[in-house]
Amino acid sequence: MMLKKIGRKIRNKSIRWKLMVIVVTAFLIMTTSLLFTIRIDHYAISIIGGSFKSNEELNAFTNELAVAEKALENYMAYRSFESINIYFNASNKLEEFCSTKQEFPSTDVVKQKEYIVNQLALSFLFYSSKAVSSRRANSNYSEWYRKSLDCYKFLLEEVSNLNVLYMNRNTLVYNKDTKNVMFILRIYLGVFAIFFLLLLYGLYFFIGRITHPLKEISTVASRVAERDFDVPLFNKKTKDEIGNICRAFDRMIISIREYIDTIWEKARTENELREREMEMQALYADAQLKAFQSQINPHFLFNTLNTGAQLAMMEGADKTCYFIEQTSDFFRYNIQQQQQDVSISDELGLTDNFVYIMKVRFGQRLEFEKNVEEEFYPEKLPVMTLQPLVENCIQHGLQNARGKVTLTVRRGGGFVTISLSDNGTGFNRETRQQILECARHGNADRKSIRQQNVQDRQEEAGREAHTGIGLINVFSRLRLYFHRDDVFDITDNPQGQGTTFIIRIPENV
Repeated sequence: MMLKKIGRKIRNKSIRWKLMVIVVTAFLIMTTSLLFTIRIDHYAISIIGGSFKSNEELNAFTNELAVAEKALENYMAYRSFESINIYFNASNKLEEFCSTKQEFPSTDVVKQKEYIVNQLALSFLFYSSKAVSSRRANSNYSEWYRKSLDCYKFLLEEVSNLNVLYMNRNTLVYNKDTKNVMFILRIYLGVFAIFFLLLLYGLYFFIGRITHPLKEISTVASRVAERDFDVPLFNKKTKDEIGNICRAFDRMIISIREYIDTIWEKARTENELREREMEMQALYADAQLKAFQSQINPHFLFNTLNTGAQLAMMEGADKTCYFIEQTSDFFRYNIQQQQQDVSISDELGLTDNFVYIMKVRFGQRLEFEKNVEEEFYPEKLPVMTLQPLVENCIQHGLQNARGKVTLTVRRGGGFVTISLSDNGTGFNRETRQQILECARHGNADRKSIRQQNVQDRQEEAGREAHTGIGLINVFSRLRLYFHRDDVFDITDNPQGQGTTFIIRIPENV
């Protein structure tokens, strides 16, 4: 009963409190594991480091022995206080070393060698002390000094042998200790791996207990997002954040189910209508593009061929050849350019061919001025965009005694702006507005445009008044290509009588 009460209290705690408890517990467990690891490492270092301690002690003994012998030699030669003081200090250290070594014979090779070294060291200390006493008493010390030197030589040899024995024994001990340490480390790593996996499992279990309701909410929310409202209710009774979210979610599901049939039917109907509308718009746009691309003035081909025939009769073969080449280039461009877009430079090249043909046809009556800032414009636009506008300007400009057409291309403000101006009679305000509205919205009455063109250009009686339709085709293609309405405009010629057509090609499109 008590455990259930405690469990209920824990479940009602906030998620932040539960996560903090889990993190603190994991931190304490990992800290304990780290301290235990440090302890194991210290133990391994102490075992391996102590393997060659006997060699270190023997090397220290050898150094002190050398110091004692050198001090004895100096005292025998110079009888100085400094040398005798050094000798006594070294002697004391040698006596301390001898007291820790084997004092009795042994069958063990190492201990027997320690016994020999110990006896030789005591003999060296005995003879050297006798030599020092004799030297201090100014008596004969040479015999004692000689015996001490003999002991020193024998002692160095035996110390070297003992050092080799120590090294061999310590190597065996080191290898054994290393194996033991590695065995302990393997056991520890295995225990640590098991412990770590248990810790991960515990964290996964407890965190899963906390986050499992969130997973349920996520699953239900995904089903609701996919319009599947036939989901089970949570009915959570806990008072933490998850319980509050679940109760709010239940209320939301109940509210949605009250209107699900009506909303679903409405959404399905709207979706079908939207798909049909999009399909119709796509088909209509494709039909418009194909219709715009296929509208070519058949009278232009007839007039061009007549002009070529007249030129062949009146002039020599060179000009006729050049004229036919320009005409061939123009028609080759129209026939071969099957793609829907070309660069501005390609369109300008077609315009040059077309203007040459028109100059041959109309002679001095036509003046063409070209102002292009750059040699190459890579920006794309629909094919056959400039030629219909140039043709329109020439037709209207030639209504005067001398027609003038001006082509200007400049870059700035994120656009490449192309301006085509003529000195013709221009458009009245109503016709111009109708052309722009038809091009921008596709719902203007093209028949009224055609009739207005007939009224505005009485002198073109006998021809098909297709000018307005051609402009609408050009501007509509631009609108469909760039998906914006600000790429074309029609204004009055700022330099006087006539009309200016403006095309703005966005850069980096």
